[in-house]
Amino acid sequence: MALKITDDCVACGVCMPECPVNAISEGDIYVIDAKTCVECKGYHGSPKCAEVCPVDACQPA
Repeated sequence: MALKITDDCVACGVCMPECPVNAISEGDIYVIDAKTCVECKGYHGSPKCAEVCPVDACQPA
């Protein structure tokens, strides 16, 4: 399973450098590539993008 970024995203960019597999890209809002996202398994105890997002826009897909 992967995470997705909802329309609540304010495009602040704090999630992008936290992704260990570079699954997040920039657009009008940020987007997580579901094929690349590993939910930080093997890197962190929980998804870092969700931890740092100030508006809770990183949610389970």
